[in-house]
Amino acid sequence: MTVLLAQISDLHLDGSPRSTERAERVMNHLRQLPRPVDALLVTGDIADHGAESEYEEAARLLSAPFPVLTCPGNHDVRAAYRKALLGETPSDLPVNRLHLVDGTAVLMCDATIPGRDEGLLEQRTLDWIDTTLAGLPPATPALLAFHQPPVALHHPLPDAGMLQETDGLAALLDAHPRVVAVLTGHAHTAAASTFAGRPLIVGPAVTWTLRMPWEGDRPADREQPPALAFHVLDEDGRLTTHFRTVL
Repeated sequence: MTVLLAQISDLHLDGSPRSTERAERVMNHLRQLPRPVDALLVTGDIADHGAESEYEEAARLLSAPFPVLTCPGNHDVRAAYRKALLGETPSDLPVNRLHLVDGTAVLMCDATIPGRDEGLLEQRTLDWIDTTLAGLPPATPALLAFHQPPVALHHPLPDAGMLQETDGLAALLDAHPRVVAVLTGHAHTAAASTFAGRPLIVGPAVTWTLRMPWEGDRPADREQPPALAFHVLDEDGRLTTHFRTVL
């Protein structure tokens, strides 16, 4: 079965009209598609300050007729995220979730280090990924999603906050060939690379777009429209990604 997933990232909701309008624009675009997506992945930095009010707004804005799967980013705060967005008891434990979308396993993973920009998949999260993947039915394809990319993207801003200690993740991918690709956010630029022999897709940001060093001295382009990615996982296990801006 072919699965269609949308991915947005880095909403940085802060209660301002600008952040709200950009998120609303993207969500309205997704809601109005002639063919609904099978799920929406939101890869972190949902809130800008980690306040409960920002997650309450996120819960309203992200309401949709399709499943919305989230993971936290470095701007997110686990306890407030759990309480106001997920409706759970506040906790500082990593927020890791398995979702099954039309026969595809989507693991939304917490790679945050509270108070830090760089990311880390803690050993308990790596153990959870390993156990979860091992427990899936045979021939179930899987996608891993978290916030910070595990490779350099050739800009000093995201590269200063990339995923740390990536050997454990690489070993997991070697042990679990069912993982089709790794999906991240954080960099505010649509990008495609590889990690441990798998496609690595970096979703664009809703809030602003990163300009690369060869594009000039101004790193943050706040005039670019919000953007998103569409991922198509076909019956051959091939992932194809299309990037779109939302005018």
